[in-house]
Amino acid sequence: MGIILFDDQFRANLLPLSFTRPVSEFRVGILTIADKWKRYLNSEISYLTEHYLQEKYPLQIDAENLLINSAICPDKNLLDAIAKIREGEALFHDQLLIAVQLNEAAVKEFDINKLTSYRSVEYLNSVTRIAYPEHIFSFNGQEIRKDFELLTTGRTSASLSNTNIILGDQIFVEDGVDAECSTFNSKTGPIYLGKDSIIMEGCHIRGPFALCEGALLKMGAKIYGMTTIGPHSKAGGEINNSVLFANSAKGHEGYLGNSVLGEWCNIGADSNNSNMKNNYAEVRLWDYSTEKFRKTGLQFCGLIMADHAKCSINTMFNTGTVVGVGSNLFGSGFSRNFVPDFSWGGSQGREVYSLKNMFETAMKVFARRNIDFNEMEQKILTHIFELTVKYRRF
Repeated sequence: MGIILFDDQFRANLLPLSFTRPVSEFRVGILTIADKWKRYLNSEISYLTEHYLQEKYPLQIDAENLLINSAICPDKNLLDAIAKIREGEALFHDQLLIAVQLNEAAVKEFDINKLTSYRSVEYLNSVTRIAYPEHIFSFNGQEIRKDFELLTTGRTSASLSNTNIILGDQIFVEDGVDAECSTFNSKTGPIYLGKDSIIMEGCHIRGPFALCEGALLKMGAKIYGMTTIGPHSKAGGEINNSVLFANSAKGHEGYLGNSVLGEWCNIGADSNNSNMKNNYAEVRLWDYSTEKFRKTGLQFCGLIMADHAKCSINTMFNTGTVVGVGSNLFGSGFSRNFVPDFSWGGSQGREVYSLKNMFETAMKVFARRNIDFNEMEQKILTHIFELTVKYRRF
């Protein structure tokens, strides 16, 4: 049976992070949502998403197919419920479509806004759904715990050098990990160190924490719990309850808290974000759908930075700041709480960051990782540039 992860009508709530990927490619915990489903179902998956993303994230339709909402994180109870639905049946939770089993013809006619033809089955347990960007860091601690069990049950951890201090016994070390003279406290939650990751001397880490494959912690890093450093990312300074998707760098001194960085982001040295207002008021975040700020219900909410965004040294981000795809920030003072996609500048003025100049930078960044910034990547970013023209009112 083909497994298809579909983006529903609410994916716009997850912009700008969802401009460049299906929702199932969000990293929450140790794994992306897609990788979670692959492991739980022991199956490959394909994607049903926006047309401009389908080349990079292809759709494969089989004779029998199970369509699963890409914003839902799996667990054992949900898996049991999905296993019981039959062709033409749809599993709902409070009118939200979780999964539906369809034949090839029905998949080709699938419309998220036309669901009345399916036999409805209600799922009564709770679900973990990534409905807004802040849910990524809010649910990250619980998802690290779930992924830790999924990845490590029945396996034996590699060992760490005896120059390290280890508190607690919930630590799992993959092959090739290099760590010296650092402190790991798993009494507060599990710690996962991915294959070939590096922890330089003098780091202090509290779980739950995930350092994914090939990632690097710089010397003296202070990492608080509910934090994930994605594959091939670099991290340093002070980080709390934040997620770096992959291939991003926050490698220097400065604070990052209650935040999410997409891929190919770079945070300059001594840059900081605020994650709480001076008056302790509820934080609001920019909403692309309504083109106004939305209440989050959170007292702690920092920076949401989309793919290819970068900032210079000593950049200051106010509480609840959203930075769009491909933006490049510099200059003194706080940036505005919403920085439109493909912006160039800072608090003293901004202009459009042209695709030509942005592509030149991206090519150099990709080349450092021996990756080709190919025509497909350029087509996706060009489409996003056109989609976001209306937000760049400089």
